[in-house]
Amino acid sequence: MGEFIEAEVYTQLARVGKALASPVRLRLLDLLENGESDVEGLVTASGLGLKNTSAQLQQLRGANLVTTRRQGNRIFYRLAGPEVSRLLGSLQSCAEVRLADLRLAIDDLLGNADELKPVTVDELRTYLDDPRVVIVDVRSATEYARGHVPGAISLPASELREKVDSIPRHVEVIAYCQGPYCVLSPDLVRLLRSHEIPARPLGGGIIRWQREGGALQTGDGTAGAAS
Repeated sequence: MGEFIEAEVYTQLARVGKALASPVRLRLLDLLENGESDVEGLVTASGLGLKNTSAQLQQLRGANLVTTRRQGNRIFYRLAGPEVSRLLGSLQSCAEVRLADLRLAIDDLLGNADELKPVTVDELRTYLDDPRVVIVDVRSATEYARGHVPGAISLPASELREKVDSIPRHVEVIAYCQGPYCVLSPDLVRLLRSHEIPARPLGGGIIRWQREGGALQTGDGTAGAAS
């Protein structure tokens, strides 16, 4: 009897492992860290087909990693809770330490991150009220309005090149995008440095900020707790 109960425990644990054992599902979970979305929004963001996206979301829902709400004829998906985000963070951190191939893939994607000297979440907290520092959110205006680092300004990557000359040279820029594998903020930092503007990226993006308890500010300036 005891062996049966023990086996059932591991069977249930394996449900979560099975749900995470898919690059597509991991990508969808990363996208949902930015807030809830309907299937069409996830299709647009991921580049996947509608049928495949729906099927993968059902797998995640079956493991209780995502939950839904209905609004009219639309169904919106979101992470089931903050523990899902922490699980993803632990998975990523462990894999980056243990898998050399992953580290090589990240270097290919982001370039040499060490040379950019990323800012940690703890460091960023000390800069929130520093007039010598400008915090820049390079995501879309919609993502910025949904929730951003308090005091950050919105400068979408699509507008960057035409506005780079408007950035003061006497401040240091800390730029962030969505998550640990987003190329937008590292690219911005390299561009600013080419214009002799001191700049560094936030390591892990706004996802890491939220995972480590950072508060968010909405588009109307209302502060809210991290999800």
